[in-house]
Amino acid sequence: MKSQPVQSLSEDLYTALTEGVPIAPITPRYPELGIEDAYAVSLKVLERRVGSGEIEIGKKIGLTTPAVREMLGIDEPDFGFLTNAMQVDNGGTVPLGKGLLAPLIEAEIAFVLRDDLPVTGVTEEQVLASTAYITPCLEVVGTRFTTAKIGIVDTVADNASADRFVLGEAKTDPRAIDLAAVRCVMKCNGSPLSEGLGSDVMGTPLASVAWLANRLGSFGKKMSKGDIVLSGSLVPMAPVAVGDQYVADFQGLGDVSVSFT
Repeated sequence: MKSQPVQSLSEDLYTALTEGVPIAPITPRYPELGIEDAYAVSLKVLERRVGSGEIEIGKKIGLTTPAVREMLGIDEPDFGFLTNAMQVDNGGTVPLGKGLLAPLIEAEIAFVLRDDLPVTGVTEEQVLASTAYITPCLEVVGTRFTTAKIGIVDTVADNASADRFVLGEAKTDPRAIDLAAVRCVMKCNGSPLSEGLGSDVMGTPLASVAWLANRLGSFGKKMSKGDIVLSGSLVPMAPVAVGDQYVADFQGLGDVSVSFT
């Protein structure tokens, strides 16, 4: 672990987040840093956010699509953290700008946990048994770097590129639905844009949440009762612009919407 660059990069990224001033990508400056170093940066930024008054309320998984992972040259997804400052009300608005470059939107199934999950050996069955309910979700991602052309170390260090998320109103028992068969239709400004299935997320969103629980355990972190867990996008990421309204309609789960100002 490269402690000196990890500390300085966490400070730089926290400043970029809070002051809205993007920084240069990490990889060209520190080519020796690996993914474990990047997670160390992400965790230190989280510590700063919590220390400033934000509350950690969940986790997110990203890069669940094989094509995206192949493009970045990695063989597994990545993860980040959710705080209360990142949550937007359903039907609410997200102001664009303040350092977030190339914002994109995804549609996901969010899990809300009823029980803690173990830190090793977590199975899909344990995820199902430990979930209080699932609900539709939109996630806004982007980068705090000066270019959108970044590598895996950059996006991992930058909290897996997470920025905002919106939860729907409906709460569904995941045991009452085939999550792999859930169909999502994404609409932009009233027109259909894309669609996907729960099976597009590592075969089933249950698999992605189980992977995340086990990966978190390798860092001494766990999924806890009450956590919100974003399980990965069912549809391709889409760019957003001022004036856009996005609605994601999940068959059998309800819908969720957000606008951009």
